[in-house]
Amino acid sequence: MHSPLRTPRVSRRQMLQSGALCGGLLAMGDLGMLSQLKPVSAAEAKLDPNVVRLDSSIEPLVRLIEETPREQLMEAVAGRIKQGTSYREVLAALLLVGVKNIEPRPSVGHKFHAVLVVNSAHLASISSPDEHRWLPIFWALDHYKSAAQRDVEERGDWTMPAIDDSQVMPHAKAKAQFIEAMESWDEAKADIAAASLARTGGANEIYRLLFKYGSRDYRSIGHKAIYVANSYRTLSCIGWQHAEPVLRSLTYALLMHEGSNPSKRDDEADRPFRRNEEIAAKLRDDWTTGKLDSDATQAMIDTLRSGSNDDACDQAVQLINSGIHPQSIWDAMHVVAGEMVMQQPAIVPLHSVTTTNAMRYAYETCGDDATRKLLLLQNAAFLPMFRSGMGGRGRVKDVTVSKLSEVEPAKSRQSVDDIFAELGSDPMAAAQMTLAYLQGQENHSAKAKQLIDAARVLVFRKGDNAHDYKFSSAILEDYYHVSPAWRDTYLASNIFLLRDSQRKDNQLVSRIQSALA
Repeated sequence: MHSPLRTPRVSRRQMLQSGALCGGLLAMGDLGMLSQLKPVSAAEAKLDPNVVRLDSSIEPLVRLIEETPREQLMEAVAGRIKQGTSYREVLAALLLVGVKNIEPRPSVGHKFHAVLVVNSAHLASISSPDEHRWLPIFWALDHYKSAAQRDVEERGDWTMPAIDDSQVMPHAKAKAQFIEAMESWDEAKADIAAASLARTGGANEIYRLLFKYGSRDYRSIGHKAIYVANSYRTLSCIGWQHAEPVLRSLTYALLMHEGSNPSKRDDEADRPFRRNEEIAAKLRDDWTTGKLDSDATQAMIDTLRSGSNDDACDQAVQLINSGIHPQSIWDAMHVVAGEMVMQQPAIVPLHSVTTTNAMRYAYETCGDDATRKLLLLQNAAFLPMFRSGMGGRGRVKDVTVSKLSEVEPAKSRQSVDDIFAELGSDPMAAAQMTLAYLQGQENHSAKAKQLIDAARVLVFRKGDNAHDYKFSSAILEDYYHVSPAWRDTYLASNIFLLRDSQRKDNQLVSRIQSALA
């Protein structure tokens, strides 16, 4: 069946080629290159009724991003900021321009990282000093332009279509249809239901459902769960008035699959969820209480290292039912995800970390007890699947986090600068130095913050892809979600995929600074 969101168009290709700016946005003063752009005709300025409509307060800024050539976008957006456009408005436009113009197919990844990275850039921004705050957002704006061009080349210039208002349903009917459509993988019905829910429902109720369906299957190596968490977080900042196109894009992404209808077959990607719906009911009634136990965490780590996804879920249930707090299970999952990065600093282990971050956020945020159980168990199931996926992506080193404590005496008392300089030539030594540095006897919190701040600045200066922001934002956030007994090990294991200080600076920082000066 033809997807309700598959409507190839050619107008955006023409806009990308023409380099034209929206007429109402040219009154920005003399911005150098921007003053050389030709005025826009009345025909070009007219909104296409077949394209999704955005909130009127943000549509002009979205069109500015769409229509300004990549090499001039920094200056254009900086000009708007100087005229009073707020951080929140730029963030909203950045998210909406992506969900409007980039299709989350054939995978909820690749070019779609322009959408997935928005919340990561936002987290990096709000955690930064004032002088760095705009850098992640401007990097993401530039990244959007490259992704939009890829969408033109790969998917026929996809653009989200307008919704037929006559099909919008009242809330109760919309919710029932959404659940039925998601269960049966019916894109057309789910699209109308999602738009209806955005207009008639509230964020908490709707995202309870989305947290569940985002964790339902392993397709796109965790990107579905990541999109659910990141979209919720960004909407919480920019406002629910922007929810409708986001929810439609998200629903479309969650229904991505290969082959025939997943509800009518037993695919490996879907199998853990179906089993976990059954065993989740076996968790004790007071399952969110219990004792924090490092021995239990180690037992869970051992199972995640060598067991199947069924073994991992059964172990989690057994430990919790024996009186262990779920935090001990989450500690194991965070540590094992980081250990995978040590074993293979590459794309699959990276997503074991970012998916665990997203699932943990959903677990902490969702108010539905049954969904929270599923989120914990699904994450336990996904990690062995990530481990299996590593086998086809190159060499997997036979190393565990225990090696992090084997630091050379000469490198046991090094500075943060020394750690990130070493990272470029000897990542294992840098990881060992990190653990020794963090486990020093004095000023532990201050040391951790200093290292985290340095890592974030290096991403700004040296980062050149969306994963730099997604990964760093995830681990620097989850450091504080891991129990004190394990958090230093967690951060040290993940330093393998951070940026070292010897790497060449990217080309955007000086341009961003110049645009904002």
